[in-house]
Amino acid sequence: MVEEFHRIANQLQAGFGWHYLLDLTWAARMLKPVRGQHTLDAGAGRGMMQWWLAAQGVHVLSVDRRGRANLDWRYRSWCPLTGLRPNDLGPVRRLGLTDFLPPGRSIEDWHRWPAKMRTTLRRARHPNPHPPQDRGTVTIYNQELDNLIEIPDGSLDAIVSISALEHNSLDGLSKVVTELLRVLKPGGLLVATLPAAKERDWYHEPSRGWCLTDETLRRLFHLSRDCPSNYAEYDELFGMLRACTELSDNLSRSYFRSGDNGMPWGIWDPKYQPVGVVKRKPPA
Repeated sequence: MVEEFHRIANQLQAGFGWHYLLDLTWAARMLKPVRGQHTLDAGAGRGMMQWWLAAQGVHVLSVDRRGRANLDWRYRSWCPLTGLRPNDLGPVRRLGLTDFLPPGRSIEDWHRWPAKMRTTLRRARHPNPHPPQDRGTVTIYNQELDNLIEIPDGSLDAIVSISALEHNSLDGLSKVVTELLRVLKPGGLLVATLPAAKERDWYHEPSRGWCLTDETLRRLFHLSRDCPSNYAEYDELFGMLRACTELSDNLSRSYFRSGDNGMPWGIWDPKYQPVGVVKRKPPA
C-alpha cells in the first residue's frame, strides 16, 4: 500500500507530510472502501487520500477551506473532477513548455532536443487527459468544515480526514465533529488522524496544529469510556516512529528548504506522533 501511495504521488508530482504515509495506509485499512460509495475527505487540500479513493471507484466529496479552483491538469486527468458549486473549480489553465521541462532545464534545452525526446517527455509528464473509466469521481467543495450547508443530513457513507482537523481551535474542532456526524449516514464510519499528546493538549507552532490527549479525543469525538485505546503504549509507539526509516529516509524535498515547518531543514526529529480515531455513527 505504501508503494501504491508513492506511485500516486509520483504521477501527481506531489509530496507527503512527514508522517502522512503512516496516516494514509492506516486510514485506508480502516475505511475498507467499496466501489460506488460516497465519502467525504475533510480538510482534503490536494492530499493523496481523495485520489486513492477515486482509484478504488469511490465518489469523493473533497472539502477544504482553501480554494482549489485552479487545480492543474495532473489532478484533472486522474479522475472525473467537478466543482460542487460553479466557483469551486475553474477552467483548466493552458499548458506551457515549462510544464514538461525536467528540473534544472531551460526552454533553450527543450528546442535543442530531438522531436522524439520531446514527445517522450510530454507523455511522461502529462497523463492521459481522459481519466480512466473505472475510477470514481472527486467533487471539489471549498467550504469551512463546521458549515457544510449544501450537504444533506445522513447522506454520506464514510468520512475521512488526514491530519487536518487539528488546525481548528479545540472549540472549533468540537463543532466540526458535530457537523461531520450530521452528514454521515447512521452506521457510517468517521476515520481521522490527528497529532497525539501524552499528558496535556499542546499547540505545535511549526505545523499550526493541536496535539491531543486520549481524554480530549474521547470528548471531542463522543467516544465511550470503554472504547479501546493504545495511548498506554505511547512511549513504545513513539520510539518505533522515531526509528522508522521508511519515513525518515523519504522526507519530501519541501522540508529541506526551510526551518519553519514540521521537520525543520529536513532533520528527522519528530516532536509528536499521529493518532488515528475511528468513530461509527450510531444506527438510527
